[in-house]
Amino acid sequence: MTASSTRPGPAPRAPRTTEAHVHRPAPASPAPCAPSYHRLAVLTPVVSVRCAPPRRGDGWLTVADLAADPGAVRELVAHDARQGLARYRRPLRPDVAAGFGLHRFVWPVSLLFTVPWFLERRVPLLGPADVSVRRGPGSVELTVRPESFACLPDDPAVGAPQARTAPNEPALAAELLGALGEFLAPVLAAFGPEVRRGPRVLWAMATDAVVEGLGYAGGLLGEQERARAELTALLAPGEPAACAPGAGRCPAPAPAPFTPGAGFADPAPGRPGAPDGPAEGSVGASDTDRARASCCLVYTVEPEDMCGGCPRIRRRRAAPPPVTPG
Repeated sequence: MTASSTRPGPAPRAPRTTEAHVHRPAPASPAPCAPSYHRLAVLTPVVSVRCAPPRRGDGWLTVADLAADPGAVRELVAHDARQGLARYRRPLRPDVAAGFGLHRFVWPVSLLFTVPWFLERRVPLLGPADVSVRRGPGSVELTVRPESFACLPDDPAVGAPQARTAPNEPALAAELLGALGEFLAPVLAAFGPEVRRGPRVLWAMATDAVVEGLGYAGGLLGEQERARAELTALLAPGEPAACAPGAGRCPAPAPAPFTPGAGFADPAPGRPGAPDGPAEGSVGASDTDRARASCCLVYTVEPEDMCGGCPRIRRRRAAPPPVTPG
């Protein structure tokens, strides 16, 4: 027997099949708004977004669980209390830590709605069970499960089962405010006892987070001016709708429940206060050239660190001088 006779022969070939007999699964359709989420994740290291089912455990928390579990809210607030102590070398007031935590939650989560609207003119119709969050040192991870969305009549997906067509730009903007407001309402209610503020102030805080989030993203995209212009139009005060006699309460004007005005037309110079991004030290997240709708209360821990557009500064400047006896 020679050495060559011990070599294995050629492997048997599989039977040849025609193309008709080969089963290939159809490629999965990309999730609605996935291009926007991918672009956002590529642009910024502080927000990571994946289109995936919601996650729990190992630091992950669904928004639905956050809205339903006061303990989950207190856990997030404790996270911001620890960060505040490390940064300012003194403890934050509990309501101040809660306000920081609410802002750092709404800031990245609102981008799941505003960035697809800004880039694709699509508004994902998300519920609290569709999003999960995990905060880390200096960053936030998000999973999102977009299934249905609103779009304009010229969108390529018009007619798809998951698409809801808005007739024009103002109607799509109303879809954005409605979807984002409905998503945030249970979260604000859950944070309310910890923040110790009423609904009006809570929605003002949410408005600031939404504006500053998309303003930051617009800067990363090189379209900061367009972002400001579109936010100004989105949050412009609207007139109450006319009500038929006996119709009952009239619907609220746009942009309710958000606070009217994006604040860019009334800048107030000052120092940047508490970081306005999703976590401590997020670069470029603080927008100091707009008038904020709410006060972040950072002055309670660092009196010299007032936000540039703080409403307290504006109120002091607008107050009439004291009357002195003549």
